[in-house]
Amino acid sequence: MSIQGFGRALAMVAVALMVVMTVVDVAEARRAGGGFGSRGTRTFSTPSTTRTAPTDAMPIDRTMTRQPSAQQPSAGRNTTANPRPGLFGGFGGSLLGGLMLGGLVGMFLGHGLGGGVGFLGLILQVLLIAGVFMFLRRMFAQTNAPAYSGNARGQYSNGGSDFEIPRIGGGGRQAPQPKAGDEIGVQQADLDQFEGLLKELQAAYAAEDFRTLRQITTPEAMSYLAEEIGDNATKGLRNEVRDIHLVQGDVAEAWREGADDYATVAMRYESIDVMRDRSSGRVVSGDPDNLTEAVEVWTFLRRNGGEWKVSAIQGVEAA
Repeated sequence: MSIQGFGRALAMVAVALMVVMTVVDVAEARRAGGGFGSRGTRTFSTPSTTRTAPTDAMPIDRTMTRQPSAQQPSAGRNTTANPRPGLFGGFGGSLLGGLMLGGLVGMFLGHGLGGGVGFLGLILQVLLIAGVFMFLRRMFAQTNAPAYSGNARGQYSNGGSDFEIPRIGGGGRQAPQPKAGDEIGVQQADLDQFEGLLKELQAAYAAEDFRTLRQITTPEAMSYLAEEIGDNATKGLRNEVRDIHLVQGDVAEAWREGADDYATVAMRYESIDVMRDRSSGRVVSGDPDNLTEAVEVWTFLRRNGGEWKVSAIQGVEAA
């Protein structure tokens, strides 16, 4: 076998292995559920349960927040957490995986990465991109790494909240009073913003409106939303979310870290949520005619008294 033939065979094997690894990784991520983003110093602790979400939220398994090297167990529920993904996990993995896959396919077709660079050129370019991305991610993590306290979970748990976001159309809204676990005094105006952000984010996500998503989310949360939209596009799919209706919600906990205010809110909402083929519009999954209900825990961040932004989203374990 010639050197050129051996190179092409090696490229075919590499492409096959990468496709298998990508499929397994995506499948595992979907089965695991979990959440993404940051809750500051409470990223790796479990939010308090509420009437809206009486079971624990799934742990945040996609985050750039550094996990403390030694975290004391709390007296309450277990606070185990998954480590943040490495360079080849999350957004970085999708980016580098796409570049490598494109380069290998191009080389197999005789064009290389960028036109005849060859296998050695591919490796050098991927390593260069990996180095730059690792430097940027490490710098971002150091800038935003919080100072953790030893007993992060036990001192914050209130065993549930009486705080309820009034139902849409219910009328007669009264200004809420601070409850246990709410250290900043969340007001009705804040609750209205949380409800508005729920609808705005879902609509922007479905429309793949990156400009709006950047405006209403933190940069970290935005990166994971963009990653999910990119994954759908790669598979030829598009997520359609509409007719969003908040059924019930309440504040699990709210706290302050320096000039930053955090509020973690459990929300039960209804929506039409389907996955469609991008080309034909055919429904691949979901019911386009009937509302489905979801319960999620969202964390909002307000910096220096500014506007609230979505900082993290977590699924809720089944009862």
